[in-house]
Amino acid sequence: MKVLVIGGNGGIGKAIINHVLSAFPDAKIYATYQSTLPQENGGDITWFNVNASLDEEVRQLADKISSLDILINTAGFLHDTAHQPEKSVNEFTPEFFNQNLSSNTLPTLLLAKYFSAQLKAGQQTYFISLSARIGSIEDNKIGGWVSYRCSKAALNMAIKTISIEWKFKLPNCCVFAFHPGTTDTPLSLPFQKNVPANKLFSPEYVSQQLFKVISNAQPSDTGKFYSYSGAELPW
Repeated sequence: MKVLVIGGNGGIGKAIINHVLSAFPDAKIYATYQSTLPQENGGDITWFNVNASLDEEVRQLADKISSLDILINTAGFLHDTAHQPEKSVNEFTPEFFNQNLSSNTLPTLLLAKYFSAQLKAGQQTYFISLSARIGSIEDNKIGGWVSYRCSKAALNMAIKTISIEWKFKLPNCCVFAFHPGTTDTPLSLPFQKNVPANKLFSPEYVSQQLFKVISNAQPSDTGKFYSYSGAELPW
């Protein structure tokens, strides 16, 4: 089995790699990082320094990988030292909005653009992006977090659109979005105080739940939005 993890140096990305190493010891893992090369986890892992929001870097990555069974995009952005998610549309800025789109939406589109041939080679393959329930238009009851919501809603539309095209071009590929819930990583750290203890998940739990979904999902399930529980979420 060959697996590509985009954002393999993040909290969930690292947990996914460790899960694959444990559950599928013969797997070949490709993983991307930015900044510092992660420490070796053991196993057959090849690391690439890639910004998945940049067209040319994703194209070069695809040129180095001949075939895949599973592609998992964990890349995402919520806040930085200068900006927190908007509580009101009055706090909206084009710069922060574009930063959300670049990090949360673009990678999935570029990965689909350049990795369709690699995923077509397998008998049953998976193209997965980590999304968020907050990107569900139907589920939005409280507003706020304008840029993050919009970028995740755009990601969901990208997943749905790719799945429709690939039903004909890659009929053996299952494309879906995955909501990991609130996970104990630096991304969620400023917002954890209001999360009940039983709803703050470890990255290890999230990776286990993701692979439960993968094990049950068939090509006929392509184009769905799954929660960590395995339940389908509304777009």
